[in-house]
Order: sequence, then C-alpha cells, then structure tokens
Amino acid sequence: MCGIDEPQSADRRRVIQHTSAGLAAALAWSALPLTAQASERVSSSSAPTDPRQGFPLPPFKAQSQPWPGLAGRMEPVPDHGENSYRGHGLLTGRKALITGGDSGIGRAAAIAYAREGADVAINYLPAEEDDARAVVELIRKAGRKAVALPGDLRDEAFCTSLPQRASKEMGGLDIVVSNAARQQSHDSILEIDSTAFDWTLKTNLYAMFWLVKAAIPLMPAGSAIVCTASVNAYDPSENLLDYSITKAGIVAFVKSLAKQMSHRGIRVNAVAPGPFWTPLQVSGGQTQKNLEKFGADTPLGRPGQPAELAPIYVLLASSAATYVTGQVYGASGGRGQP
Repeated sequence: MCGIDEPQSADRRRVIQHTSAGLAAALAWSALPLTAQASERVSSSSAPTDPRQGFPLPPFKAQSQPWPGLAGRMEPVPDHGENSYRGHGLLTGRKALITGGDSGIGRAAAIAYAREGADVAINYLPAEEDDARAVVELIRKAGRKAVALPGDLRDEAFCTSLPQRASKEMGGLDIVVSNAARQQSHDSILEIDSTAFDWTLKTNLYAMFWLVKAAIPLMPAGSAIVCTASVNAYDPSENLLDYSITKAGIVAFVKSLAKQMSHRGIRVNAVAPGPFWTPLQVSGGQTQKNLEKFGADTPLGRPGQPAELAPIYVLLASSAATYVTGQVYGASGGRGQP
C-alpha cells in the first residue's frame, strides 16, 4: 500500500472520485426506517426524507431487560438498516473489527460495512448470542466474511487478543470501531459503588485503550479507527455521571490519538450520538419514566434509530474522508453538541 506522502496516482484519484460519488448516493439511501413510508422512499435514492415522519415516536411502552439487553426483545424493535441499507462498494475489500457489533449502533455499522463490501468481525458478550447470530447471518448474506468473537472486554488479555484474531480470520485489519459500552442510570453519585464505577470505566475506557493499542501495529497506512462517544461528553445527563465521564474521555482520546497516528497515516475519529433507541436504554440505561418519553425533548421529538448513524460510520471508515481525522461527528436530533 502506498504511503500517504507519495503522489496520488491517476488510478487512486479515480478511486477517490468514485468513492465520493458513491458516498453521496449511500447517504441518501442508508438510513431509511422500517415503515410503510420508508418502503416507498427506498424506491428512489433522490427522494427527500422528512425526519419527523415514519419513525417510532414516544411515548414508548414500559419495558426492561437484564443487562446487557437484546434488540430482538425491544418494543419497537430498533431499525439497524436490515431491510433498508443499500451498499455502493465504498468499503470493498476492507477488514473491520467492531465491538458491540451484535445490536444498536455497532449492529448498524456491521450491516452497513458488509453491504459496502467489507469483511466484518464483531465482538459481543456471550449473553448477546441471539442478536449476534442474526448479525452474522446478515453479513454473510451480503457476501462477506463474518467473524464472531464473543467475550468480555473488561478482561485485558481477551481484549488485546481481538485485533490479532480478527486479522488472522479476515486476512488483515484496516478498520477498528470501538463501540461497546455500559450505561446505567443512577440518580446520585451516592448510589455508585466502586464495583459499578469500575465496570463502566473498564468497558468504556480501558477496553478502548487496550483494543486500539493492540490493533495499531496491525493496521496499514490508510486505516481508520472510529470510537463511539456521546452527546453526554458535552451535555452530561444528571443520571449518567460515570457514563458521561467515560464519553468525555473518549473525545479527548480520539483528538490526542489522531495527532499521534497522523505519522502512520491512520485516521482517528469519533461519533457522538444523542438519544438512540438501543438495548442500552432498556437494560438499566434509563429510568422507566425517562424511557417512556425517550427522545421527546429533542427538536425532532423522537430518538434516533441506529440505521440513521450508519452513513457516518461508513464515511469515517472510507477513502472519501482522507482529510478527516481528530473529529467528532454529532447526531442528536437538533440538540446538544458537537
């Protein structure tokens, strides 16, 4: 692979031009929700999509699941792009590792990456096997290799083994998405004991550090690292103290690491979602009161669906974003930063 300081060849310029054109089309296609209105919109990539209509709206049914929760048991079931995402070859031949790839944002990224032409390895907790099997099947239906890597990221040895295992199974590694997270609602700092605090920091911060550090030596110039931060990094929720600490840490990690990795030709960015309808919310991430009105306080009056984030994760991994590094991309329905 050519170094980033070498002159662009005519072939590479054509690839980037093709990728940029394909990306524009993909952004129009990829985030359509699973409703009757959405089915009609899928027929035309140029049709405008009203962000206020055709998406599940609060109030939501009271519901709870034991941690870590399963997307398949949520009401309504989140839209990860299973029936709507259309690929355009933006990641053809790429090799991606995604933590938390069984459900929520990680699942949406896994589906999109596979349909854009990448082989995908997903990590998840053993309790999430049912969701993970569905994702593996979707990746394979897209004609790509799927690698399942169950295990707990709080175990340093397991976490640091993931990049090597993924690279061996797929024949390389050039995209890493550190996405897995723990979110638990607590009304007061007095309710958070050291065990709970450690669990959140190990899952959200330590695992990201271990994973990325182990992956970098395997990643060639042109690779991409994408981390999942949160609107809570900028506007912390009262009931998510420890979670907000970790998400602010992710933003700082990405901005600092991007400067280091520029010398290797590896881009590092983050996505900072607002309220998104994922198992995090129904498995202790929100109170029942907050869950029923989840997303209602955004200007769009609803939570986002994971499929609506997929185009951002594709962009940040693709060759269309060669000048994008150290950035945080927000998607919060009109509220918050960045």
